[in-house]
Amino acid sequence: MNSTFLRTAGLLVISNTFMTFAWYAHLKNLSDRKWYIAAVLSWGIAFFEYMFMVPANRIGSTEMSLAQLKILQEVITLLVFVPFVLLYMKQPLRLDFLWAALCILGAVFFMFRSHGVS
Repeated sequence: MNSTFLRTAGLLVISNTFMTFAWYAHLKNLSDRKWYIAAVLSWGIAFFEYMFMVPANRIGSTEMSLAQLKILQEVITLLVFVPFVLLYMKQPLRLDFLWAALCILGAVFFMFRSHGVS
């Protein structure tokens, strides 16, 4: 793997961590508050998501297609989401996570098989 791919993936991991907390942590931490308070706080967290996502996509687009970037982001989303669900939200591991991962691996195969990463 080249440095562009690794830099892109690393930034997307950070971005997706912020995204996951912005989208879902309020369900645990702010469930007793009005929805608009959760929305404003989530929006503040999402700012940091974009601060990593935008450079990740700009770096990645130099060597990957838009479709490849999207599939990479989806893989990373699942890699971040599963530990978040298990460790932070304290929900049980489900077999559906495996099936979802296999579907996404299929998408990765088809998106990267003929073009690869330069």
